[in-house]
Amino acid sequence: MWTLLAIIAIFVLYFVAVYNGLVARRNQVREAWATVDTQLKRRYDMIPNLVETVKGAAAHEKETLAAVIQARNAAMSAAGTDKADAEKGLTGALNKLFALGEAYPALRANENFLELQRELTDTETKIQAARQFYNTVVMGLNTQIEQFPSNIVARMFGITTEKLFEIDESERVAPKVSFK
Repeated sequence: MWTLLAIIAIFVLYFVAVYNGLVARRNQVREAWATVDTQLKRRYDMIPNLVETVKGAAAHEKETLAAVIQARNAAMSAAGTDKADAEKGLTGALNKLFALGEAYPALRANENFLELQRELTDTETKIQAARQFYNTVVMGLNTQIEQFPSNIVARMFGITTEKLFEIDESERVAPKVSFK
């Protein structure tokens, strides 16, 4: 009888430990995404200033500037898995905007543009680090969810795998900017 109770107690303790581990990993994923989101907010706040600075030096590049604003708005309003895709579009639009800085000497000499470019570059670095951390904790959660016997506990409580933050093929090539 004591042996049976000991086996049941060990099973219950193991079950609780697996469940708590899954909850902790799920919370790490949420916290990691919040960190990404914080850096994205910082980038969103800087973009209007950058666009206004570029407008003065390259007024005829309205199409590029409009694309940046449209991509920013789409990224800010996106949620869930659409957020990652919207962020990819915004990153591409920003790359084109920075390419304008290379094409216009007056813009390169503008102190505001250079400072905003430095800050955005710093923010992009922080976003990349936050995305990498997010992917690391997502991988840990997904691995635990897929392993036996924690997959049984995860299924019982509806804990599901999360999507990694990935880039698509269009982000693997340098943006092309043409001046007409």
